[in-house]
Amino acid sequence: MTTSATITPAPIAAEPADSQSFLLTRVQPALSGLMDGSLSTLAPIFAVALATHRPLTAFFTGAATALGAGVSMAFSEGLSDTGDLTGRGSPVLRGAITGGGTFLGGIFHTLPFLIPGYGAAIAAAIAVVASELVILAWLRRRFFRTSFARSFLAIAAGRAIIAALSSALGIAAGG
Repeated sequence: MTTSATITPAPIAAEPADSQSFLLTRVQPALSGLMDGSLSTLAPIFAVALATHRPLTAFFTGAATALGAGVSMAFSEGLSDTGDLTGRGSPVLRGAITGGGTFLGGIFHTLPFLIPGYGAAIAAAIAVVASELVILAWLRRRFFRTSFARSFLAIAAGRAIIAALSSALGIAAGG
């Protein structure tokens, strides 16, 4: 006589369920927001800085962009799914985490434009952008076990494209 037994599949990853849940519901939305904010806000900030040579104008542009991107990403992530089918957790919490990460990712390289001198503000902003590259690559390495070098190069490539486009627009607008 044969009996059919129910076989429960083993978890795909070797991580405990709580760890996977934490990565899926907290870390991934935060990292997604940080990466989006740090990339999407570069173009307007640097285009305005290069066009006007007025750091405070670039600061207000960056602050408005970081705020707008943060709110946009919060709603976008929060409305993308309820979390019931995907297991991604509360849409409100996930949206808040993603939106907050997006704002933080955009505001960090905006703050140097509070420095009144144009050259000093640009230099400080470039240093912050470089630091962000290292931090984002480290976070990807730490939480998602991706290669630091691969993450660094991928994020740097995105930033290089954005920098080239925003520089060209800023220089064109500045005449």
